[in-house]
Amino acid sequence: MSHGPEWHFAERPTIEHLRAMGYGFVAPAEHAGLRDSENQVLFRPHLIEALMRINGIDRASAEAAYGELAAINDNEAWLKVLRGDYSRKVSGHDTRLTLRVIDFLDPNNNTFTVTHQLRVKAEKTRKPDVVVYVNGIPLVVIEAKSPLNIKDKTGEAFEQIKQYEQDIPRLFFSNVFNIVTDGGALVLYGATGSSSKYYAEWRDPWPKLDADFPDTLAKGLWCLLEPPRLLDLIAHYTVFEKTEDGTIKKICRYQQFRAVNRIVERVIDGKHRQGLIWHTQGSGKSLTMVFAALKLKTHRTIQSAALANPNIMVLTDRVDLHSQISGTFIACGLPNPTPIESIKDLQALIGSGKDGHTALSTIFKFQGSKQAIPNSENWIVMVDEAHRTQEKDLGAYLRATLPNARFFGFTGTPVKKDDKDTYRNFGVAGESYLDKYGIDDAVADGATVPIYYTGRKTDWHVDEARIDILFDTWFAELDDDKLNEIKKHGVRLEDLVKHPRRIELIAYDIWTHFKAYAQPDGFKAQIVAIDREAVILFKRALTQVIADELQAEGVDAVEALARADAMSACVYSINQEDGKPSEDPVKQVIREELRANYVDAEAEKLAKKAFGRKGDDPQFLIVCDKLLTGFDCPIESVMYLDKPLKEHGLLQAIARTNRVSDAKKRNGLIVDYIGVSGHLEEALASYRADDVKNAMRDLDDLRSQLRTAHAAVVVMLKPIKRAAADKAGLKKEYDAFVKALGSEDKWFEFKARARSFIALYETLSPDPSVLEFTQDLKWVATFLLYGTQHFEKRQAFDQMNYSQKIREMLDTHLKATGLSVTVKLRHITDPDFWEDFDIEGKTDEDLMTAAIRKTTELRKTVSERIDDSPHQYGKFSERLRQLLERLESAQLGWADKLKAAEELAKDIAAEDAAHVNAGLSPGAYGVMRILTTFGAVDGAEDLAIRLEGLYTSPETAPNGWWEKDGLKKNLRQQVRSMAHHAGLTQLKDIPDQVEAYALKHFVDD
Repeated sequence: MSHGPEWHFAERPTIEHLRAMGYGFVAPAEHAGLRDSENQVLFRPHLIEALMRINGIDRASAEAAYGELAAINDNEAWLKVLRGDYSRKVSGHDTRLTLRVIDFLDPNNNTFTVTHQLRVKAEKTRKPDVVVYVNGIPLVVIEAKSPLNIKDKTGEAFEQIKQYEQDIPRLFFSNVFNIVTDGGALVLYGATGSSSKYYAEWRDPWPKLDADFPDTLAKGLWCLLEPPRLLDLIAHYTVFEKTEDGTIKKICRYQQFRAVNRIVERVIDGKHRQGLIWHTQGSGKSLTMVFAALKLKTHRTIQSAALANPNIMVLTDRVDLHSQISGTFIACGLPNPTPIESIKDLQALIGSGKDGHTALSTIFKFQGSKQAIPNSENWIVMVDEAHRTQEKDLGAYLRATLPNARFFGFTGTPVKKDDKDTYRNFGVAGESYLDKYGIDDAVADGATVPIYYTGRKTDWHVDEARIDILFDTWFAELDDDKLNEIKKHGVRLEDLVKHPRRIELIAYDIWTHFKAYAQPDGFKAQIVAIDREAVILFKRALTQVIADELQAEGVDAVEALARADAMSACVYSINQEDGKPSEDPVKQVIREELRANYVDAEAEKLAKKAFGRKGDDPQFLIVCDKLLTGFDCPIESVMYLDKPLKEHGLLQAIARTNRVSDAKKRNGLIVDYIGVSGHLEEALASYRADDVKNAMRDLDDLRSQLRTAHAAVVVMLKPIKRAAADKAGLKKEYDAFVKALGSEDKWFEFKARARSFIALYETLSPDPSVLEFTQDLKWVATFLLYGTQHFEKRQAFDQMNYSQKIREMLDTHLKATGLSVTVKLRHITDPDFWEDFDIEGKTDEDLMTAAIRKTTELRKTVSERIDDSPHQYGKFSERLRQLLERLESAQLGWADKLKAAEELAKDIAAEDAAHVNAGLSPGAYGVMRILTTFGAVDGAEDLAIRLEGLYTSPETAPNGWWEKDGLKKNLRQQVRSMAHHAGLTQLKDIPDQVEAYALKHFVDD
C-alpha cells in the first residue's frame, strides 16, 4: 500500500503520538473481525468485553446490551450513555441495572484504541483518516491534511469533516468532538456538528508547559486525547444547549477546563476556601460556571468526601444577568437547577438542612439575612461580577448567612488596583487570580474579536475644559432670563451634549458611516446617549435623516417616515416623572416621546431578538444605561458612543461589539463622539496597565497594519511590470506573474499575503486611508481567481467571502477589464463550453489558459455528477485524476493536455445522453445503473422503469413522502420485494441506494 504525504506528515505521527500515550493500534485488516458489517462502526468484541469487565455481567447480557446500544442514533442520547445513564434487565437481577460503558474512576480499566482508514459503507462510502475509540465506541474523528497540499488551513479539512458527518452519520452518533491537523503547526478541535468558525486550538497544556512537548502536534493531541483528560472532557465538559434555533453541542475551551479544574482541586484540597476568576467578556464565563457546577455535582472522574453531595449557589447582582445565567444552566440540562424567586424561597431552601441543591439567585435575596445556617460548609458559592457584590453590605449579609461556605468570584472585567475588598473576599494572599483569561488571550484564540476606536470630531465637539465658553457660544440665541436660569444651576456637560444642532450633525454622521461601514455586510449598531432625553433626541434626529434620504430616492413621505422609524428602537427604563405634565413645552414633548418610545420587558425582548436577526429591523438600538452589560449580540459590529464612560462601565459597554460572528466581522469598532478615546489612559487608570492595554486599540494601528500587509504583497510583485488597463495586457501580466511565482509553495505564500491585505482593506473600508491601495487591491484580488485555477485547478471562492463593501467594486473591475470572461467557469451544458478546445491560432499561453480552465471546469462537473448519481458517473473519478496528473506532466505539450480534457468532456457528455439511446427517462436510467452495479442484467430496464414509477406515482408516493418515515419504509419494502423477484440478492443495500437516488431526483422542490 503506497502512502501519500498526508500519511507521512500527519496521519502516521498522530497515530505514533497516541500509541505513546497508551492507545492500542487497530490495523485496517482487523476492521472486518471487529464489526458486524462495513456499515457498522462499533467494535463489537471491545464493547462486549468492556460491558462485562466494568459491570461484572455475563456475556449474554453484554451482547443484548450491545444490540441496544448499536441501535442508538442520537448524539445527545449517546452522551448520556457514555456518562452512565443507561440501564437494562440483566440475568441474575430482579430490577434494571445501570450499565456503564466507560470506567471514569479507573482509566486503566478501559480499552483505548486508534485506527485509520476505517471504511464506513453508505450511499457514499467514506474512509476517515483516523478514528479514536474507547471500549469499542468511536468518540473522536481526526482529519489529517498534509502541509504540502493544504497551505490554506481554513477550508478543506473542515469540509471533509462536514462531508463525513453528512455521508456517514452512523460514525458520529457517539462522537464527542473532531480534530483537524496538518501534523505541523495546526491542531484544532470542535464539537460534533460545529461549523469551522467554532474550531479552536487548545493553546495552554496546563498543568504542563509548552516546553514539555516536542512539537505542536504532540501538545494538541495530549491536551485533548491523553486518556484521563479525554475521560474528563466526556464526563464534565460537554453540554447540549437548547436555544430557540435548536440544540447546540458545546465543548469547553482550555481556559474553562483549567479554571474549573483549579476550582475543583481547591475544594478537594481544603486549604483555601476561595478563589477569584477573571475571564474576559465574550469568552464564555457563564458556560465556565455551568462546567464547574457539572463537575462539582457529578465528579465522575473523582472520589472525594469534599464532593460527596455539595450544595451549589450561583449568585448575580442584576436581574438580566440572573435571567441569562439561569437560562444557560437550564438550557444546558444541568441536574435540577432551582431559580430562587424570593427572599422567603431562599431562606426555605438554605435553611432546610438538606444537601444536593443547585440554587440560582440574585445577591439581593440575602438582604438583611444575618443568621448563619447550620450546614454552610457544604455550600459552594459562585458569584458573578464579584467586585460589584461587595457594595452596600450585600457581601456582609451573604457571609453572615454562609460563614463557612467556599466562595469563588467570577468577573468579566479585571479587578481594580485599589479594590481591596474583592481581593480580600475572593482572593488568596499572594495570588491575584486563581485563573486569568484576559482580553489579549481571547483575541489571540479568536474567542472574541479585537475592538478598535476612532474619534469623530464634529464642529460641535465638546471640550470639558471650555464648557462655559462653549455654552455662551452655542446658546447665544436664548433670551437672558433662560441663560441666567441655566447658569444659576451651573452649566453641565449634558446641556452641551444635547444641543439639538449637535445631535442632528452626529445623527447624520452616524447614518453616513453606518451605511458604508456596517450595513453592507448586514451588521448592526448601538448608539449610546448620555441620558434618556438624549436617547429621544437621537431617535428623532436619526429617523429624520433616514426619512429625508428615502424621500430623496422617491419614497412617499409617510412611508419614508414609517420605514425610517422602524430602523431604530430605544431601550431605557421608565421614570415616574415621564407621566407628569410640564409647563416647559420642550420638556413636555420629550416626556411624551419618552412614553411613546418606551418598550416594556416583553417588547424589549422582541426588539433584542429582531436586532439579532440579519436583515430585520431595527438596525440601531439607542440606549443610555440598559444593554451596556450582559447583552450578547454577535451581529453588533459598531457602537456610536456619546456618553462619557470610564472604568468598568467603559469596559462593559465596548465589549458589546467583541462577539464573534461570521468571517466578515474581523473586529468591533467604537466611534467616539464624546472624547473618551482621547483620554483612554485616564478612563482606565484604576486598572493595572497590563490588564487593559488592548481593551481598545487605535484605528491608526489598523492603518499601519494595512500599509505593512500591502508592502508584503508588493515585494512579491516586483519581478513584473504592472501598467496594463485592458484585458489582453492584464492577462499577459497575470501569465508573467504565474511564471515568476513558479512553484506551488510560492503561490500559497502569495495567496496568504494577499488575503491578509484584502482582509485589512475590507476592515478599514470606507476609511479614506484605503484609497491609495485600491488599484493594487483590484489587481491582486482578480489574480487570486486566475491563480487558483492555475495552481489548484479549482474555482476560487474568495470573492464569495469578501465584504459587500468591496465585492461590487471587484465585480465592476472584472467586467470593465473583460477579465470576467477569462476567469469565468462554464458548465458542460453551455454551448460556449466547447470553444476552448479549438486550438487554431492560439499561442502557448492561450493553450495553457484553456487547458487549465477546462480541467477546473471538468473537476467541478465530475464532482457534481458523482454527487448526483455515483453509480452512473463514478467511473469518471479515476479519469479526472489521470487528467490532473497529465496537466503536471512536463513531457506533454499544452495542446495534448487540452486534447485529453476534450476526450473526458465528450465522454461525460455522452454519458449525459446515454438514457436517450437506452430509450429511458434520465431518472429510470439512473436507477438502472444502480441495479446493474448490484448485478442486474436481464430485465434491468423494465425493473428500473417500475421503480421510477413507484417513486413518482401519486398513488404509491404521494406528495411529501420524503418527510414521512412510515411512507419511506413502505417504499423501501416494495423495492426490496421487486428486487427479490428480479433475482437480486443484496436486498438491504438496494432499497437504501434507490431511496437515496429518489430523494435527489424524484422530490418536488
